[in-house]
Amino acid sequence: MVPAAAPITSMAMATNPGPHNEYIGNVTKHFQHLSQDQKHLFLSEILNCCDTQLLSFIHNLIAPRLKIDFLKQLPIELSLHVISFIDDPKDLANASRVSSFWNSLLKDEATWKSLCLKHRYRRRSSFFDLNSTWQHQFQQQKRQQQQQHHVSYRDYFWHKYNTEMAWSQGTGELIHCENDIGRALVTSLQMDDQYLVLGCDNQKIEVFDSNTGQYLRTLQGHEGGVWALQFVKRPSDGLRILVTGGCDRVVMVWNLETGQLVHSLAGHSSTVRCLRVHTDGQRAVTGSRDATVRIWDVENGVAQHVCTGHQASVRCMDIHDNLVATGSYDATAKLFDIQTGECLFTYFGHHSQIYSIAFDGTRIVTGSLDWSIKVWDPTDGSCLGTLTGHTSLVGHLQLSTPYESSPLLVSGASDGCLRIWELRTFRCKHQISAHDSSVSCLQADQKRILSGGSDGRVKLWDLENGRLIRQFSEPARTVWKLQFTDAKAVVVSQKPRADTIVPADPSLLIANVETTIELHKFNVNS
Repeated sequence: MVPAAAPITSMAMATNPGPHNEYIGNVTKHFQHLSQDQKHLFLSEILNCCDTQLLSFIHNLIAPRLKIDFLKQLPIELSLHVISFIDDPKDLANASRVSSFWNSLLKDEATWKSLCLKHRYRRRSSFFDLNSTWQHQFQQQKRQQQQQHHVSYRDYFWHKYNTEMAWSQGTGELIHCENDIGRALVTSLQMDDQYLVLGCDNQKIEVFDSNTGQYLRTLQGHEGGVWALQFVKRPSDGLRILVTGGCDRVVMVWNLETGQLVHSLAGHSSTVRCLRVHTDGQRAVTGSRDATVRIWDVENGVAQHVCTGHQASVRCMDIHDNLVATGSYDATAKLFDIQTGECLFTYFGHHSQIYSIAFDGTRIVTGSLDWSIKVWDPTDGSCLGTLTGHTSLVGHLQLSTPYESSPLLVSGASDGCLRIWELRTFRCKHQISAHDSSVSCLQADQKRILSGGSDGRVKLWDLENGRLIRQFSEPARTVWKLQFTDAKAVVVSQKPRADTIVPADPSLLIANVETTIELHKFNVNS
């Protein structure tokens, strides 16, 4: 803010010393006793006597006196309230340069906390739970200036905003992970802030660093293709426990930090098709083509319960707390108690195999080869609703609860479509013609959907309005798997080898393909 100008009279007398000072002083005194109309007339007459140079002098003298910072005239609470209506980050950056006072206002934590809420950024504590790598980097940067670590809402907002911009504009860092997977099928994938793990049908498990994309190790021990895997960070000691299963019917437990095989668990009589590890890192649940569900103590390497009841292969499962929901090719879903192994409910209603399931504690959702989606009540076994619209197998389901919004379901099917459903009304909110062939993989969070298709395309969608944000990666032959976190995404696809000459018969291309692992990082320089 420009400081107020000195009184005109005193400036004039200071710059024009001489015998006329007394006369000027008398004129000034007389001017003060005039009425408002007389002052207007007097000034008009004086200005009419001025040439351009004098008028320019008067303008430079008066202009600073008219620059009033209206925010500075208000109580601080009202000033902060006015600032809170600026919700565009670029406008905020410009506002901070208006004056030192505006800059000080924009350092207030309440302003940035309000902005975080408007932009629907999750709480800082929750963010750091999911993004400990960035927190560690931030602590290193601030350690010299702060005795006790505290991340301001301002720093947090700008980190999140820059990350969101990188997501939508594709301006992050792209890393191609060198690998020897070749033509093998990637069947399973998981990534966290440290590790990227892939299961393949060539009996191998490949482990990469999810920050650098560097290959770390290959875990070998299975005698058949690996069809399911999951790892968790055990709360008791921070150790990551990886559980894998596949065609050899064996469930293996690994120390992911070292690659050491901890337990090899036998019991299933056919392929292990799906599995989930409990968040406590001590129990795992597996589903098999032998129609059984088995609950394991992976810490001690023993079976706890064998759950029977399904009449065909157990194809999918999902865990919430101490309950596991399973879907089978016998067209039924079941809910089991993990602690006791008891079947609590069986859900009848589908007319064909169940391929996908999602469970959040409030509802169980199943997708089937009969093209329908059913929503079940986990407390009494009843069907709450049937969602129709897909025209082929519903192979992918994801539950999402956007910020301050009703719960949503995202479904992907072999008809190439994505659908976004409102679960309170069972209404299809958006129908998206996403891919030219089957949706091969998808993931959704509170803001976005990332989908991959057998057409080799990966696309990023806005969850709220169902619109395409951008093509996410270069086209491939097919997309196997994908997964993302707040600031990273990985896409596993199959592409023609760089040195391949495309044959006249496209069917011959299968012999000259390779697996591509793309690691996208969106928190670079944020």
